Amino acid sequence: MHNPAHRPIPLAASAPLALAATLFLAGCGPNLFERAGNFGSLGCFGIIIVILDIIALVELIGSSKSVGNKVGWALVIVFFPVLGCVLYFVFGRS
Repeated sequence: MHNPAHRPIPLAASAPLALAATLFLAGCGPNLFERAGNFGSLGCFGIIIVILDIIALVELIGSSKSVGNKVGWALVIVFFPVLGCVLYFVFGRS
């Protein structure tokens, strides 16, 4: 039975929430934001990582996952740009 009190949060409301949580917690080490801030000094591999992480985050925001799952995956992708992206594309898309 569907409980009307547990309506899913619309995408327009969940995206800013995920972004705010990610930005709030982004000061914990070399993460996606620090890599993107030094975009000009990245080599080819670094540029590919940043682009793939952004693609993963955009795909994640557009997914039908719960807000909690979206925030969790976003944190993994941002704080562990290489491993987080690989884990999301292997396990998180299902």
